[in-house]
Amino acid sequence: MAGFARASSSLALFLLCLVVSSSEGREFLVGGKTDAWEIPNNSSQSDSLNQWAENSRFRVGDTLVWKYDGSKDSVLQVSKRDYVTCNTSSPIEEYKDGNTKVKLDQSGPFYFISGAQGNCLKGEKLLVVVMSSKHSGHLGMAPAPSPVEFGGPAIAPTSGSGPFGGGLIVVFGVLAGWVLM
Repeated sequence: MAGFARASSSLALFLLCLVVSSSEGREFLVGGKTDAWEIPNNSSQSDSLNQWAENSRFRVGDTLVWKYDGSKDSVLQVSKRDYVTCNTSSPIEEYKDGNTKVKLDQSGPFYFISGAQGNCLKGEKLLVVVMSSKHSGHLGMAPAPSPVEFGGPAIAPTSGSGPFGGGLIVVFGVLAGWVLM
């Protein structure tokens, strides 16, 4: 009977940790490196930031982090129209601090361009699509959105830490410790 009680409490703790770890937002360094927010070096890199975004899985609560020289550049959150035309005159938000963090607080597309004159036209821009909670699927795995839904390519799933990050490893370690006691 004591074994059943221990197993039941372990299962309850596991489920609680599973829910908590799956709801935590993650931070994404834009482009995967500190010097990614810049004019691409050549035409083959002109869409490298968007390729990075297509290979990443963003959910509501995640945060994008930009590292750049704030005296030479900025990050503008803009409308789809301003993204396409590289219009810097009426941004939704403007960030100039060199260590910009933007929380993705809703599902759908987010559009970002460089605020430095001419940089957007040279390819310094980013489109991020945030998955809705209704697309979270089984165990936090989200299917790729339809290209028609956002007017762009579908997002591919990542092979990173998965939907639970390191929290699931900790839970399994605790459970193994209890079972072995």
